[in-house]
Amino acid sequence: MDAAFWQTLGLTFQLAAITTMVLLLIGIPLAYFLANTQSRIKPVLEAFISMPLVLPPTVLGFYLLLLLSPESIFGAWLLETFNLRLVFSFAGLVLGSIIYSLPFMVHPIQSGFENLPPSFSEAAYTLGKSKTETLFKVLLPNIKPALLTGIVLSFAHTVGEFGVVLMIGGNIPNETKVASIAIYDEVEGLNYAVANQYALILFLFSFVILLLVYLMNRHGLRVNKF
Repeated sequence: MDAAFWQTLGLTFQLAAITTMVLLLIGIPLAYFLANTQSRIKPVLEAFISMPLVLPPTVLGFYLLLLLSPESIFGAWLLETFNLRLVFSFAGLVLGSIIYSLPFMVHPIQSGFENLPPSFSEAAYTLGKSKTETLFKVLLPNIKPALLTGIVLSFAHTVGEFGVVLMIGGNIPNETKVASIAIYDEVEGLNYAVANQYALILFLFSFVILLLVYLMNRHGLRVNKF
């Protein structure tokens, strides 16, 4: 295993970590809104968020490529205004990963909010807590398993994504070449031994992290008091 091998793995986990952190910041308020709103746009938002679950990754990657390309209106505006080129760049990978992994963060957290008894919020409001205090001091501590599930699934899903990162990022070493792309690249070059090293590490990583989630959720489903 040479330096390039570990650099590719490092880039993969860096992408997953950044994507997961951003998704957590986006996912909590979005899931809270969806769990509590009665708005008519709720089904539309839920359908939009869930699209990556059923849409082929290459389709999503293709439309993102068209949208972000410097030849498009939006891509040209980004380049001229902010000198920002998102196609075939790490920043583009982050954006594509956020969109593609969004349901894996939002759905578990939304389910956690929806399964909490309404009395939790009502009691907090009675004690004079604001909506923000109720969210962060009462509700979130009581959906830790849902938060953990969302974080782990988002991280693991980003590590394993292929179609979106290939369409947006291509195969640039030390910039956009992540492990899933490297596996494909090595198989194309008939370097099965190296491909197996990448695949085995990702396989073991995925198994261990999911096992930890199930074990922690199994022993951590108690409802906290406030």
